[in-house]
This record gives sequence, C-alpha cells and structure tokens, in this order.
Amino acid sequence: MLRTHKCGELTKNHNEQTVTVCGWVDSYRNHGNLIFIDLRDRYGLIQVVFDPSDNEAAHKLADTLRGEDVIQATGKVDLRRADLVNPKIASGEIEVRATDLNILNKAKLPPFTPTSGNVPNEELRLKYRYIDLRRPELQKALIMRHKLCQAVRNYFDAQDFVEVETPMLGKSTPEGARDYLVPSRVHPGAFYALPQSPQLYKQLLMVAGMDRYFQIARCFRDEDLRADRQPEFTQIDVEMSFVGQEDILTTIDGLVAHMVKSVRGTDIQLPLPRMTHAEALERYGNDKPDTRFGMELTDVGSIVKDSGFGVFKSCIENGGRVRGINAKGAADKYSRKNIDELTAFVGEYGAKGLAFFRVKEGKLDSPIAKFLDDDKQQALIQKMGGENGDLLFFVADQPKVTSAALASLRLRLGKELKLYDPMEMKPLWVLDFPLYGWDAEENRWSAEHHPFCNPNSEDLGYFETDPGKIRAQSYDLVCNGYECASGSVRVHDPVVQQKIFDFIGLKSEEAELKFGFLLNALRFGAPPHAGIALGLDRWVMLFLANDNIRDVIAFPKTQKASDLMTEAPSTVDAKQLRELHIKCDLPVE
Repeated sequence: MLRTHKCGELTKNHNEQTVTVCGWVDSYRNHGNLIFIDLRDRYGLIQVVFDPSDNEAAHKLADTLRGEDVIQATGKVDLRRADLVNPKIASGEIEVRATDLNILNKAKLPPFTPTSGNVPNEELRLKYRYIDLRRPELQKALIMRHKLCQAVRNYFDAQDFVEVETPMLGKSTPEGARDYLVPSRVHPGAFYALPQSPQLYKQLLMVAGMDRYFQIARCFRDEDLRADRQPEFTQIDVEMSFVGQEDILTTIDGLVAHMVKSVRGTDIQLPLPRMTHAEALERYGNDKPDTRFGMELTDVGSIVKDSGFGVFKSCIENGGRVRGINAKGAADKYSRKNIDELTAFVGEYGAKGLAFFRVKEGKLDSPIAKFLDDDKQQALIQKMGGENGDLLFFVADQPKVTSAALASLRLRLGKELKLYDPMEMKPLWVLDFPLYGWDAEENRWSAEHHPFCNPNSEDLGYFETDPGKIRAQSYDLVCNGYECASGSVRVHDPVVQQKIFDFIGLKSEEAELKFGFLLNALRFGAPPHAGIALGLDRWVMLFLANDNIRDVIAFPKTQKASDLMTEAPSTVDAKQLRELHIKCDLPVE
C-alpha cells in the first residue's frame, strides 16, 4: 500500500504516530519558512506542513506543488495549537509534519478547481467529469447511491427474493418510447433492442416458477429528455407470483421504510398514504402530487357561473371549469409585473389567461372584482379559504387545461414561497389509473401504462360502452412531485391478454409476431403475478434534495443525449458499417 492512513480518518488519537498519506493537493499556502498543503482524498482533508528543518529537500519539492497534483507524504501527526484548530474539518485538531514527499503525478492546470465553491457551467463540468467527480457533493451522491443499492439488496434478500440478471440484447417491441437499436453482424438486416425495462423477462420468470424476483437493472429509452430523465437509467425491478395489488403495496412500503432507515436513520410511518388517480387530478391537477404543502385546486364554477364576468360564465356554459388556488399570505409578494409573468407561464400549459384577486379587508381586490357582487365575493373567499393578505389565482378553461396550468403554477409558487422543507420526503400511492387513454394522433385507444396491466374486474362492462372508464390494477408511488415507482397486476390469462391487444389495434397475427414468446408462455401455466419498478436515480436525487438527476449519476448524458467527455455518440468507420450491412442515408443540410 502506498499509504498507511486515509486523509479523513486521522484524528488526535494518532498524535505522534508516523503516517503516510496520499491524495490531491486541495490548496497550497507558502508562509515563507513553512509550506502548508491541504491534502484531499475521498475520505476528507488533512493539513500537511513542510518545514525545512524537518527535511530541506522535501520543503523545496513542496514549493513546486500546485492544485490537483497527486502526492504521497510521510510524517508525524502533531496536535495544532488551540488557536489554529480548524473546526470545519474532522482532522482540524491535527496536522502532519512531513519528513518526506513524493510527487506521484504532476497535474496540468485544471479547467476549474473542483472544491473552490465556484461551480462552473454544467457543460464544462460534464466535459471534464472526472474532475467534477472530485467534488465532495458528487462523491457524496455516489456513496449515497451505493448505500441505497446495498439497502435494497439486503431488504429483498431478507424477503426471500432472488436477484436475476435479464438480457441487455432483446427483441424490439416499440409500444412506448423509442427503442435503442443494436445491429446484428451475424444476422444481416436484423436488430436487437436495448431494454426499456425487463418487463417481459420478469413475467417469464414468474411463469418459470421463480416466485419472487428483483434486479437493479439498467434500462434505455430513446425519448426527449428532462432534468429528471436520462437515455440510460437504473431501476429497482420487482415481480412476485400468487399476489395481488395489496401484496405489492405492502412489500414496497417496507422497502421504502428500510431505505429511509438505512440512509437517513429515521423511521417513516406505514402504511404509506394512498390516493386514487381521479382524486389526485381533482385536488392537485396531476397524477404525481407534491403533498409537502397544501394549496389544493378548488372548483368555484357554482359560484361564478352567473357572475358578470363573461370569461367565467362562457367557459362554464361551454363545458369548461373555473378552478383556483390560494397563495396564502402572498398578496404583497407578487407585483402586477410578477403576475404578468405567471400569466405567461400558465399560457405554456394551454391556459388563455390567469385571473387573480387579492384579499383585502375581507373583500376581493382586482380589476375584475367589480364583476362580482358582495355575496359572490364572500362566497368565493369562503370557498377558497381566503384571509386578508391572500392571493387567489383562477384559470377558466377545459378541465385538462385547468389541471395542467394550475398544477404547474402550484409547484412554482410552492418553491418560490418556500412552503416546504426541501429535505422532507412525502411518498404516497396513486391508485386506479385508467387502463386506456385516447390517442388523438392515432385515432385509437392506447394503453395508459403498458398493455400487460390487468383491468379492474368491476369495470369489465365498460369495454363495450365507455373504455375510458376502465380502471387498471396499476399503481404509482410518487414522492415530492416525482413519479418514483410504477407497477401493476399483470394479465396472466392469454385470452384476456389478446383481448387487450385487440382493443388497442394489435391484432392476433401482429401480437404473435411481437409478443408470441410471452403469449406462448402464458399458455403453459402462468401464475397470477404482479410487479413494480422503482427509479433508483430519482430516489437518490430525492434523498439528497437535489433537482437534477445528472448530479446523482457518475457519467450522465446531456439533455441532447450526448456524452461531452467521450464525445459519444460518434461516427464509426466504413469497415464497421460494411460488417453490419449498414449504409447511412443522412439528410442533406
């Protein structure tokens, strides 16, 4: 070993011991006769002092050091004087008086100093990710990720689950996001697909009798990216046999409690709260509500339908809704200019406008308040739970627009008004999702989650009359406004599975071509089974109260799905393409 101790583990208990430490030069200070180096490794910092009276050669060599040089230093641990103790670091009571120095690697001038506190733009950090990863914040995230994975494995092992690896090269079944395709050299013209999830394989494992399966699985989706999405990501994949929805919810409740206990050392109350999909849309405007704060959506159509304000009245007459939220105590925090910005913001979600009222002296104050008589004003204040100093916002539009616009406005106001603790985690289950959604572009019904969800037995009669009312035995676990897990009770009857395929326009011949292996497996005795997948990256992000998923992944892609460090994706030479029988037909720019 090149070192006897790690930088962060040295304490005053090592006083007068001779130690050897290795790491990166974090900072350099030349005080004339003495040179001070803060040496950094993953475990922390230690101050190393070079005194010419201890070793003149080492002192001269230390004078050549600069930030991010990699060194090995040997010396005796010495207690600092009381007035020189640094309480900000664990080793602040001691220092190493170096008697020997070895420069292991002389570093070029880095494009940025990873621990300076002045974080450069993300593009530069991703290009030099190996330097960026020297930042304690990112190392903390990767360590958190490791601990979370360990907790997951320990929990499922104790619950008698078996971890099984499923293939990375599979069959393309493009029913959701676009697949990443891999050409086959030995099968000219044929392609593998990287897995969007292990969904089909884990169902086959249930048919095979494995009973309880889990996997920390890499998955790939060629979709438009956001701050909380990546083209390649990791999910905690779970499947169980001879179970129903309640069994999955109870098992994952236990997993969440175990993760919180393992990572934060705190307990979480079980069972986790539950809410129907319809209730979530009505109260919060979306199916992944952030319940760390209130400001729920309120329908005021019954109050304003006969008002003198034509926008409200005509909206309701045309089948729309008037809904609002109450920003408590915010009347003086948003100027008219600020509200104009919020109006433009909700316009991005289809809203044609944003009405507002300040509550002052028990009445409504707004340019449109004159269109509401005193009785309607009081009814509106009461309905909205309004008090003096509150700011009420309303959107009048079709139901989907009011939900989308107010849900997004609610989240923005919650953040701007600091209505919640960023470190708080409030997970809850959202249940009874629709089985089908109407695809206007394709002019047909499509599976809301995926076509392997079992329909609610109470809703089977709606297949012929109103498919939009059919509820799936599906469930999402959401936390702080993010979808963190999604799953369902699966179809295990091949006849029912084909009926669902038929309904979404996937006829038996095409279904056999795409999913014949699954359908055939179901015919050989499939047990009732259900499962779920949890987004590992998002859970790490939530535990760290971060809002950028790229900060919890070692080597992430940009929002354009590129790796700035390795410059992937990149072109390949003609020989490789010939071996794969591929010719690129790029559009002329």
